[in-house]
Amino acid sequence: MSMSVAVTGMGMLTPAGVGVTDSWAGVLSAAATGRHDPELAGLPIDISCRAAGDPAELLGGRVARRMDRFIQFAVLAAREAVADAGLDPHSWDGTRIGVVLGSADGGPGTVETQHRVLLEQAASNVSSLLLPMQLPNMSAGQVCIDLGITGPSLVVATACASGATAIGLARDLLLLDRCDVVLAGGSEAMITPLVMAGFARMGALSARLDDPGGASRPFDTSRDGFVAGEGGAVLVLEREADARARRATIRGFIAGFGATADAHHITSPDPSGAGCERAMRTALADAGISPAEVNHVNAHGTSTTLNDAVEAAVIERVLGTQPLVTSTKGVTGHLLGAAGAAEAVFALLAIRDQQVPPTANLATVEPSFGIEVADRVTPRKLEVAVSNSLGFGGQNAVLVLTGA
Repeated sequence: MSMSVAVTGMGMLTPAGVGVTDSWAGVLSAAATGRHDPELAGLPIDISCRAAGDPAELLGGRVARRMDRFIQFAVLAAREAVADAGLDPHSWDGTRIGVVLGSADGGPGTVETQHRVLLEQAASNVSSLLLPMQLPNMSAGQVCIDLGITGPSLVVATACASGATAIGLARDLLLLDRCDVVLAGGSEAMITPLVMAGFARMGALSARLDDPGGASRPFDTSRDGFVAGEGGAVLVLEREADARARRATIRGFIAGFGATADAHHITSPDPSGAGCERAMRTALADAGISPAEVNHVNAHGTSTTLNDAVEAAVIERVLGTQPLVTSTKGVTGHLLGAAGAAEAVFALLAIRDQQVPPTANLATVEPSFGIEVADRVTPRKLEVAVSNSLGFGGQNAVLVLTGA
């Protein structure tokens, strides 16, 4: 029996679009989504990349009112992914289905709203749904409730590597035969005044206030920080043999996974890139794939000065100049804990369509970077892609993805 892990369904809601098809079209168009955000008015940095659709409206009514925004993203993405996989939640054995999602922060929007109620009104006015709405585990919990899943239910937090980490751990559950199907991915809704004020104080955000659409510019000489985004992405994973037995359409494979820690700094990556490099080499070894076989890299590419420099050096060291690199964050902004999941979907779609999406807003690649970065949609023979995800605390998670 093959022990490959297949992707049989994908779902997402991002700043680039509602659903996988529209999100992919938005990424290919290089239409940047950064805008001045009325909810951040008065802050030093008021730029964000909001989701293309309102998840509360898409879910509707009472259901949405009981969920924080990050949970709404997760439920919508999971529903689309399950439908794409051709699975019926009414007939599956829920005990053999798992959910592993990533989130960096859970529901800070709910916390901030209810904290104002506490300060301005009274403790008795604080919502009884505060905790069920804001706890990080509730994205997986609500997906389980929505779809009748009674197997393992986990939420992992590895900062901006969370979505990729979730996919790697979900793959392990399948290979260990703990589950037959796992929904894996990430969701995030951290665009709140308090969180954005914190990022601004750290100097992590782009200050290109006169050009919000052009603020996220990964690998460009004039990059000056990231633009926060929001959304969710979920993939349905199955063992290849099981997927073929039920004649599922296979979208691609999670061929390898590597995770490491820098043990260097609470926010900055190790300038040597040693941790990221070990994660990439581990993922390639796990997949049994040589660096020379990699055609494409969906980079973490945040548009921050240090991250892009470190990552570019590591990519060149591990993979050379052969693979064509892109960062879809030029369009979507940084989806934080959901980024790794969304970018895994985009990497699989690049392989499917045999084209590398552009890095939006890229005018001039930093001359010291020894990598080729796509500035337009580029047809290319693609069989193997690497997706990098890095996070605060020195978290590194790398996925190796292959075509169907």
